[in-house]
Amino acid sequence: MDCSIIPSKKHKGFAMISTTDYFFPLVNDPYVMGKIACANVLSDAYSNGVTDIDNMLMILSSSRKLTSEENDVCMRLIIKGFNDLAKEAGTEVTGGQTVKNDDMLLGGVAMSYTNNYIEPYGALPGDVLILTKPIGTQVSVNVNQWFDLKQPFAEKVKPHLSQEDVTTAYLKSMYYMSSLNLTAAKLMHEFNAHAATDITGFGLLGHAQNLATSQRLSVNLEIHTLPAIQHMLKVDSLVNNMFKLKDGFSAETSGGLLIALPSASANQFIQRFKELTGNDSWIVGRVLEGERKAYIVDSPTLVEV
Repeated sequence: MDCSIIPSKKHKGFAMISTTDYFFPLVNDPYVMGKIACANVLSDAYSNGVTDIDNMLMILSSSRKLTSEENDVCMRLIIKGFNDLAKEAGTEVTGGQTVKNDDMLLGGVAMSYTNNYIEPYGALPGDVLILTKPIGTQVSVNVNQWFDLKQPFAEKVKPHLSQEDVTTAYLKSMYYMSSLNLTAAKLMHEFNAHAATDITGFGLLGHAQNLATSQRLSVNLEIHTLPAIQHMLKVDSLVNNMFKLKDGFSAETSGGLLIALPSASANQFIQRFKELTGNDSWIVGRVLEGERKAYIVDSPTLVEV
């Protein structure tokens, strides 16, 4: 699943939990990009209910396509963003690796030695599925780039969306991508979550399928609601479903947690999450007896965020 979980040979109940991830930059603010990279790495641990990270490492490559001065400015801001969010998460970056590459890469490693985690295998029939961030980040960063660089795809979108619509969606995506899933991880313990995963490169349905496959019981994960950043479902339809957002396969970066928990706890989880973060979360599906499959219903409820 999302992390390596290695039980301790010396201390019963404890495990070394570690994860690593890296990717190319996707927003034009280096400081925010550093925060996004940090949040993305940590989300793998948070999806296992890990709330205390002992240590982080940073992976970063400068770009041979940038001048020395450009690299210096970007690298410093990326490192600062990564470090600042690590501190917000209650941990610190103690090292890493920096190299040169044709294109910039950034990411890192997160590690925790703990007995306080939730294995992602225990979803039960009757559970509901909660999602803690909207989908559509990949669509929003792409359409912003189309408008910014005056690319051909922008001409398909312009009759339907204003520059303000595009910018608002882009800023909203940066906010969500640079936000930690730490509160959701803490609430997983409070409300007896049975399994979870974070939504990233495989999209909502892709990660739901991975989660379904890993369950101890033969269950299906049914998704009936798609909360998406405003206008992004429309954008995808205007470019012939290029991103497959409504199909659940549009890649996300530092997306929300998809959590299976008892239906009786769902509304309390949503209320508490709102109180602590100011953000909405949504019941997007349910766990049914089945064959370890995930699917989106034929006519899902679409929620614009």
